[in-house]
Amino acid sequence: MLFLDEDQVRKHLRMADLIPAMEKALIDFSAGKVTQPVRQIIAVDPPGGFYGMMPALTPEGLGQKIVTFYPPNAERGIATHMALIVLNDPQTGAPLAVMDGRLITEMRTAAVSAAATKLLAPKDAKVLAILGSGVQARSHVEALQLVRQFEEIRVWSPNKAHAGQFAKEIRAKTMLAEDAVRDADVIVTATSSKVSILRGAWFKPGCHVNAVGACRPDWRELDDDAMRNVVFVDSREAAMKESGDVILSGAKIYAELGEALADKIDNRASETTIFKSLGMAVEDISAALLVYRSITRG
Repeated sequence: MLFLDEDQVRKHLRMADLIPAMEKALIDFSAGKVTQPVRQIIAVDPPGGFYGMMPALTPEGLGQKIVTFYPPNAERGIATHMALIVLNDPQTGAPLAVMDGRLITEMRTAAVSAAATKLLAPKDAKVLAILGSGVQARSHVEALQLVRQFEEIRVWSPNKAHAGQFAKEIRAKTMLAEDAVRDADVIVTATSSKVSILRGAWFKPGCHVNAVGACRPDWRELDDDAMRNVVFVDSREAAMKESGDVILSGAKIYAELGEALADKIDNRASETTIFKSLGMAVEDISAALLVYRSITRG
């Protein structure tokens, strides 16, 4: 059995390979080819953390991610998300590998947003707005630039110091949230906010939004106006249980992203689209398999 730390995972996982792998994972999930319960969450309060268990059987693999989400860690200067992924042999159940899952979580989330952006965003998208300045914001900049050629990147974050440093790193401009979003073609919300920070009234018609924060049923990043647009999710079942953006707004889910990627429905890409991402075990297992195969074949 292999034991892989984050540095080893980083050497064997490439965003360019991960995006098509996530497209396949989403298509398989929506086609009913994946056995995957909605993640189980245990609240750890104090200090205000969450412990999640995410198993999945996919057409190619079997395994589970154990993930922790501790927002107070940001004040300690350590990662808010940490994870381990266990891969098993589907034929025998034997453990194949245990690997660090923090980087996989970071990268696969951005890769899924890139798949959504590739399908739903305007083909000539030039302006990217990022609301947030943490690891997901950074990973999204890398992933989205593989599917669209942006001429301008705008950044807003509730932490002005972090926003300034992040913008400097990626050669972007810092702005107020409204200024960043107006006229943007693609928008990413990757914050720890529990209340709406993105208003639909700011949207450029036909823009695309990747909403990746607000992973609890009583948290949200988008207001009701934003959620009145064409809403895609990774999993209907999970969104109705975990997504405050969907639950609290009463939004109608148009489709799962996997259905659109498989051309089973009209993707309505000419309209304003929202992709509410919660993250799924099938994504983690597929990403972990890329790492495992790269190492074993190498």
